[in-house]
Amino acid sequence: MIKKSILILAASCMMYSCTTQTETNPFLTEFQTPYGVPPFDQIKLEHYEPAFMKGIDEQNANIQAITSNAEAPTFDNVIVAFDNSSPILDRVGGVFYNLTEAETTDELTALSMKLAPVMSEHNDNILLNEALFAKIKDVYQQKDSLQLTTEQRRLLEKTYKSFVRSGANLPADKQARLREINKQLSTLGIRFDKNILNENNEFKLFVDKEEDLTGLPEWFRQSAAAEAKAAGQEGKWLFTLHNSSRLPFLQYSANRPLREKVYKAYIQRGNNNDKNDNKKIITEIVSLRLEKARLLGFDCYSNFVLDNTMAKDSKTVMDFLNNLWQYALPKAKAEAAELQKLMDRENKGEKLEAWDWWYYTEKLRKEKYNLEEEQIKPYFKLENVREGAFAVANKLYGITLTPMDSIPVYNPDVQVFEVKDADGSQLGIFYTDYFPRAGKSGGAWMSNYREQQGDIRPLVCNVASFTKPVGDTPSLLTIDEVETLFHEFGHALHGLLTKCQYKGTSGTNVVRDFVELPSQINEHWATEPEVLKMYAKHYQTGETIPDELIEKILNQKTFNQGFITTELMAAAFLDMNLHNLTDTTGLDVVAFEKEAMDRLGLIPEIAPRYRTTYFSHIIGGYAAGYYSYLWANVLDNDAFEAFKENGIFDRHTADLFRRNVLEKGDSEDAMTLYRNFRGAEPQLEPMLKNRGMK
Repeated sequence: MIKKSILILAASCMMYSCTTQTETNPFLTEFQTPYGVPPFDQIKLEHYEPAFMKGIDEQNANIQAITSNAEAPTFDNVIVAFDNSSPILDRVGGVFYNLTEAETTDELTALSMKLAPVMSEHNDNILLNEALFAKIKDVYQQKDSLQLTTEQRRLLEKTYKSFVRSGANLPADKQARLREINKQLSTLGIRFDKNILNENNEFKLFVDKEEDLTGLPEWFRQSAAAEAKAAGQEGKWLFTLHNSSRLPFLQYSANRPLREKVYKAYIQRGNNNDKNDNKKIITEIVSLRLEKARLLGFDCYSNFVLDNTMAKDSKTVMDFLNNLWQYALPKAKAEAAELQKLMDRENKGEKLEAWDWWYYTEKLRKEKYNLEEEQIKPYFKLENVREGAFAVANKLYGITLTPMDSIPVYNPDVQVFEVKDADGSQLGIFYTDYFPRAGKSGGAWMSNYREQQGDIRPLVCNVASFTKPVGDTPSLLTIDEVETLFHEFGHALHGLLTKCQYKGTSGTNVVRDFVELPSQINEHWATEPEVLKMYAKHYQTGETIPDELIEKILNQKTFNQGFITTELMAAAFLDMNLHNLTDTTGLDVVAFEKEAMDRLGLIPEIAPRYRTTYFSHIIGGYAAGYYSYLWANVLDNDAFEAFKENGIFDRHTADLFRRNVLEKGDSEDAMTLYRNFRGAEPQLEPMLKNRGMK
């Protein structure tokens, strides 16, 4: 997942007290640190607000310089000048928005709520600036005669379209309403995410009887005991809704009532009619988005969003999803029937329920493949997996990642690496932050502290919530966590290897349904036998993972893929259905979700991967875009076929992928980039085959 620092920025320093002096506020000048990294050891809460305000003044002055320039509008004095207009905001936003996701506090959340509407106003002041748009439009109308490079033309078209999509062509009354909508949306999203964070942190299942731990492996018991001790209840075991606790509990716990309790607490987040309830918030968000789309000339919000993607419109996405659904649902139903047979053999008279799926899937995995997660976890020590991902990047692209111990960080869990190319030139700085904590949002993502631009190299981070070390036992990852680490590092490679001239086209600033290609293709290497032998070493003995276990891992690659694909697709359909609405009058999001899933024929044993009241993806940039994981899955499976055909470490194929995808950012049309790499448009067959649906 990609998370961007969204700079929707504010009005004037006069609105707030700017108490921090320029000379002591690190954001107000280039960071005086090695490689220009954020000086986390110097940054204080009171630095953020004055820096935002000073940055706003700076950007306003830079835009004033563009609009008052008496020279004829050119690509350089308008488009490039605008692309470079916000250095202070880039610095403070890069840090602030990353920390509100990875290390938030009540004070940071309160500040983000305070700044959001003011920042929204500043953003609209820019995008609805008539004089600025006139200059941009002037250059845009000359585009065919300016002898621009492909990247320059792309940046010009993106810039022009972003102003049009933000209402630059609307009459004054509609612009005024659009401003109000944007201001409301800016705070609603923060409230939504804060509620989910609260729900995750507030659920605590303390177990005080050892018999209630039946089925749980020893490492997980130790972890739960450590969590309980940290929570002040030594002698008990604590289980939470964080993935690293919830998923193994559902997978291993023989206590069915407790499985049900954990599962229902998870799927009811934001839907408990309490202080963290999200139903009203998401209803407002969907309604405001529809109104915004209509103001901008679209019948629904999905068509507004998709006009700026590879898919182009809602019909294309819905046709794509409906086509895949006919493969996914039957496979999921067959899996459910198989799990029910397994339950029937226990003679308990129980019917398969959603909270049973993980538990009986693990039992069935052992029965069918003689494989349990517990057999392979000892080979997936976090540090070894990370080094494996680095080693793959080295073999493919020649890059190296070297630890840097002297770089300031915001939390002791964070580690930093210098990234260099094969010729020794620096590509960027890479941060990892892998363990859950109370101030961190759930899930995993990649983001930037600084974007690449010309000779300026990026500062990239990966954030996740993997299994924590306990006592003398290091962090041992599940196979899903292994693939997640490779996935997010794939995003990081996209951000680190980019070679663009302009901020607006560099790195992961690509269309939403293309951005998951670099991450998802990188997952493929995680379980290749040759790669497993590189990094999968037993954490106690150092023994390389045996061929027998590798064969079992490969044999079960398509196992449970009906469930995995169906729950993902259900969420994608839910996202699209919400944003395909042309009338939100009387919208009851819970009833709407049920009706949508019933129409699909989704079986009750499977819920959408994300339900409406905790669907953070569609709040944070993936609205009418969650389908992109599946869209990009077609691309990544087709793309990996090229590596399988030529050798998974074939340098020519890797060079083609690097030059045509990873380095290019959004400097050309996404499908053009893909064809330049692959020589043809992607085919669906490899994806269906790899998911066991063909």
